[in-house]
Amino acid sequence: MMPSLFLAHGSPMLALEDTLYTHFLSDLGGKLQPKAIVIFTAHWEKEVLTVSAIDQTYETIYDFYGFPPELYEIKYPAKGSVSLAEKIQTLFADAGITANLDTTRGLDHGSWTLLYKMYPQANIPVVQISVHPFLEPEKQYRIGKAMKELSNEDVLIIGSGVTVHNLRIINWNQTEPEPWAVQFDDWLIDKMEKQDLISLFQYEKLAPNASLAVPRPEHFVPLFIAMGCGSNQPKTIFRSYELGTLSYLCMQF
Repeated sequence: MMPSLFLAHGSPMLALEDTLYTHFLSDLGGKLQPKAIVIFTAHWEKEVLTVSAIDQTYETIYDFYGFPPELYEIKYPAKGSVSLAEKIQTLFADAGITANLDTTRGLDHGSWTLLYKMYPQANIPVVQISVHPFLEPEKQYRIGKAMKELSNEDVLIIGSGVTVHNLRIINWNQTEPEPWAVQFDDWLIDKMEKQDLISLFQYEKLAPNASLAVPRPEHFVPLFIAMGCGSNQPKTIFRSYELGTLSYLCMQF
């Protein structure tokens, strides 16, 4: 049975970097060898849940600017899976969730930067799914729960986002995390380990510094989706910070 994961994709530069985090991603990919990967990315927003449905090789999307030229030369030539996409659409329909299929969109950096480090050979089929940032946390969780049976079929489900993601107040020279960012993640970890869904679904009201940590929820909601998919006790598998306020908290469910 495959676990579900919440992974921080942080800066696109992680595709080029050689850090503790990139080593963690590489090691994680070595430990988990799925038949297919489903990834919910914070960089694809749709009001109606949308599932990529292609069998051919994805285009690599460079949805960022101002980075070194070599970053734009990286390709992640993974292929999709129409049959898996259609199965996911059926699972959503069975749960009363409407989902569309998309046959044109490539992989954005919320997907390929992580997968480039985890599975550099790009030889595992990938299905990318959009997020709707403004659905209630309980509905995000239900999206994940609808896909739970895929873990029994060796499908790895990843929520790609960031827990503390406030780019307006990052400090490019700061090496230590802001205490408020740590406090927010501490609260999240405590509630996840206790499986206190009631509190987690009310994080905006109950979590310390929630408005600072999550000024906009597109990077945060993949956490609830990954949590809904999970069949295991929540576990912190990596944690670090960059630029004062950018969290690299990763969870396994």
